[in-house]
Amino acid sequence: MWCIGELTEEYCSRMYALLELYARPMSCAEPVICIDEKSLQLIGHSRAPLPMNSRNPEKVDYEYVRNGTTNLFVAVEPKAGRRTVSVTERRGKADFVAFVGDLLTRTYAKARCVHLVLDNLNIHFRKCFDDVLGKRAATKLLRRVQFHYTPKHASWLNMAEIEIGILSRQSLDRRIESRHRLQCEVDAWQQARNASQRTIEWTFTRQDADMKLGQHFVSKLAC
Repeated sequence: MWCIGELTEEYCSRMYALLELYARPMSCAEPVICIDEKSLQLIGHSRAPLPMNSRNPEKVDYEYVRNGTTNLFVAVEPKAGRRTVSVTERRGKADFVAFVGDLLTRTYAKARCVHLVLDNLNIHFRKCFDDVLGKRAATKLLRRVQFHYTPKHASWLNMAEIEIGILSRQSLDRRIESRHRLQCEVDAWQQARNASQRTIEWTFTRQDADMKLGQHFVSKLAC
């Protein structure tokens, strides 16, 4: 379900800009990378599960042990079928800056321009890079980067949410008791999806937006 509070001029222009970006052909020189994060509670068993046998599935006690929380940063290049997932203890601006820095200096070191699609979380803005790295180092790191932000309350336009949903269903829909176990699960999932080059086919276009949302546009918002 979409929760669109108001179709402002900013909402319209940001939405159209992202849809135009997604419509471009894949380019190794200018990759489009969507980034998002997911907080996860680490949960262990209070009693050892009864193992599965030929007649019965595994049985798990309803009681569980909370082992704190952790965070996942997820970056996906939808048309190339490449994703990078990092498990961190926190979701602070230093963690985000380190994650993006690793993408730019390793995974996409040869790209001429890197397009980053982000939502409006406070750690996603340029100022955080200045705060963590200093203005000079941040300018050097981000010299090849173009930031693209979803409209407010429209994170559904960020394809990283799709990838996180797939990760949650395929790998995280169970009790995971430790960061080490989570890292192993995520690494195995990431390697398998990257090896098979699983892409995301984005079909929502500007024409679709005009059909679905056009009745709510006022004349001054026509872009």
